[in-house]
Amino acid sequence: MARLILFGPPGAGKGTQAAALSRQLKVPHISTGDIFRSAIAARSDLGLKVQNYLDEGKLVPDVVVIDMVRDRLSQPDIAEGWILDGFPRTVPQAQALDQLLSEINQDYSRVLNLQVSEALLIERLLGRQRKDDTEDVIQERLRVYRNDTAPVLAFYEQGTRLVNIDGAADVEIVTSRIQSAVSGVE
Repeated sequence: MARLILFGPPGAGKGTQAAALSRQLKVPHISTGDIFRSAIAARSDLGLKVQNYLDEGKLVPDVVVIDMVRDRLSQPDIAEGWILDGFPRTVPQAQALDQLLSEINQDYSRVLNLQVSEALLIERLLGRQRKDDTEDVIQERLRVYRNDTAPVLAFYEQGTRLVNIDGAADVEIVTSRIQSAVSGVE
């Protein structure tokens, strides 16, 4: 049973790789970004809460994200595994995830860290042409990643389940590297 955390900076390819892995492993791809975008499009209470944070390139407060992930991991379709994409993004979120997984008698199998140079990240993000992917917002997202999210790697380096993967290659090559890293994961 694969329970995977995809980690890396904005534009590293987490969403693309999570979608491919989800199809291959037949487990849900849980993307906090997708959940937020759906909530914004639906103009739900959650969507209205996070819109300003996303527009400014800032992280949504931990308590909101943790509650959202808690709700998603309580749904029946995750019984055979899951892939988290975009969570955890802070050390308190990683600690909260460990606590949550303990409460629901689960654990993660691997943390897959996609490594990509900042120059390539900027190029990729500008190429997506999303409304919130302006040069200023991208720079702010990368600053937030360096300051708030990158320290999460130290949290996961304590164990043996962190796998660093060069995410700068073509999508198919990165997918192959990930498949090798999760081969035989239980």
